[in-house]
Amino acid sequence: MIEKMKIGRKKGRILFDERKAGNEKLINVLDNINAVMVGKEEVALLSLVALLAEGHVLLEDVPGVGKTMLIRTLAKSIDGEFKRIQFTPDLLPSDVTGVSVYNPKTLDFEFHKGPIFGNVILADEINRTSPKTQSSLLEAMEESSVTIDGQTSRLNRPFFVMATQNPIEHEGTYPLPEAQLDRFLLKLKIGYPDPDAELLMLERQSRTSPLHEIGSVITREELLFMQEEARDVHAEKSVLNYIVSIAQATREHPSIALGISPRASLALMRAAKAYAYIHGRSYVVPDDIKHLAPYVLSHRIILTPEARYAGEQVEGMLDQILNGVSIPISKGIPS
Repeated sequence: MIEKMKIGRKKGRILFDERKAGNEKLINVLDNINAVMVGKEEVALLSLVALLAEGHVLLEDVPGVGKTMLIRTLAKSIDGEFKRIQFTPDLLPSDVTGVSVYNPKTLDFEFHKGPIFGNVILADEINRTSPKTQSSLLEAMEESSVTIDGQTSRLNRPFFVMATQNPIEHEGTYPLPEAQLDRFLLKLKIGYPDPDAELLMLERQSRTSPLHEIGSVITREELLFMQEEARDVHAEKSVLNYIVSIAQATREHPSIALGISPRASLALMRAAKAYAYIHGRSYVVPDDIKHLAPYVLSHRIILTPEARYAGEQVEGMLDQILNGVSIPISKGIPS
């Protein structure tokens, strides 16, 4: 049985049990996040997984738990250009992508880039704007480019979107359509801190915010190189078959109206490669898939009306599927 990699803390640093991560800079990024986000090591790790896998994150949680603080810390740690888009009902697509403005001096139109051209984008309260404006993010998140007035422009690299939405307020909101949800690699919830973590947070922030004390620990060029290396992590055929089996199980389950798409299978593979890379491995193990599946797949599954009426939850259904699909036994792990 393959032993699951565990993450522990010692003297404020993230350590990987048994196998030390090969890249100290990734550990420093996690340290930065955990210095600001007390007691949220798993959220920090999964955010870094999405960044390395060149995916995007949807954060759904109540106000005040640190969603904005998380992405600002991540942007500062990688020396990325941070842009914030506050989504409101009157926001237009051009407010996101940019607009061409006529210059009477040059007698020509000049393109003024929108905030989407940053490196780390906070799409705050994304469900408060219209579907038309939400869709302006689709091409950017999928193709890393935007098309304006018939001209396609490449976005800056790295390009990472972390969107937030409040699950308890529904008045004046527009639920994200399935096509938009499918663009997010992971859906995360930060949750309330436990009493000890909240006490430590109060002590640390009694005078100043830890965000002001952290600095860049990795350059954008180094991050791009790590993203390339993460793509080269090996996933043997038995592991890929495991992903396919999970996908098929979601499509055949009688209580699921819409199972995961092939894009979701690809997302799970990419996330698992990044997860293995952070843990200092050049190969993916089945436990990586099983651990990440709830974060990658839960927002892509739609239950039948009967299942929802019976009080079923996607998370519980996914647990049943993961426990029912046989875990492959590795025939050999690459060195």
